Amino acid sequence: MESLFCCPLCGAPLERDAHSYRCPSGHSFDIAAAGYTHLLPANKKHSKNPGDDKAMVAARSAFLDKGHYAPLRDALCVLAVRELNGLPSPVLLDSGCGEGYYTAGLHQALTAAGCAPKIAGVDLSKFALRRGAKRLPQGEFAVASVYHLPLVDQSVDLLTNVFSPLALEEFARVLKPGGAFLYVVPSALHLWEMKEILYQKPYENPVKRDDYPGFVWQGAEQVRYTAHLDCSADIMALFGMTPYAWKTPKTGIAKLEALDSLDTQIGFDIHLYKRV
Repeated sequence: MESLFCCPLCGAPLERDAHSYRCPSGHSFDIAAAGYTHLLPANKKHSKNPGDDKAMVAARSAFLDKGHYAPLRDALCVLAVRELNGLPSPVLLDSGCGEGYYTAGLHQALTAAGCAPKIAGVDLSKFALRRGAKRLPQGEFAVASVYHLPLVDQSVDLLTNVFSPLALEEFARVLKPGGAFLYVVPSALHLWEMKEILYQKPYENPVKRDDYPGFVWQGAEQVRYTAHLDCSADIMALFGMTPYAWKTPKTGIAKLEALDSLDTQIGFDIHLYKRV
């Protein structure tokens, strides 16, 4: 069966069977029992287990499964269905897909809209991809870097990037002309009430719209609501999903850990770009 992925060693298209991926040159990549494959060359690997660890992935997955970010997922799905309208079998890449929460939602929405989508997800964390492959058995998932995407040129109709590194040259390379790029960024007051607890002087997130070579900005969809978190586990899971987890004073973390509930603003902007 033909794969969406290409060989990370020679760039040739990969064929997939039940147990492995293989290219015409004989390079072979096993499919793990959990359903994902490993397409990150050794010389691109900077640690034994790159990406988020098992505990971080489990906490984030439990948080997402409670629906706290469902409005973002649903808004992404509406945009994806609109952009891919009329394509019977669109190809979608979720760059930095994590545990596949948004990937699975997109597949479900496109299928309900009458499409037969082909979806691939890449991430550095094998722990996340184990969950992604289980969440969406119809998809293809690979350990890979977004800066070296294992897909051939101009093969993707829609690329999504939700809280993942921005690899613009690679995104431009794999997207078809006229293909869509959905880029999620936090709004100015995203998690403001959490930041009021963490920091003596909380700061707004910088908000700006950038122009990127090879892309034309089409507009942005705003997602705004208040989340009610009713247990410490959810509060700390959300904290662990943010950059604040790496740069917050211990005193701020201790105050957050002492909470058993939190109401905080959630805000995202979904930017739509078209490949020219």
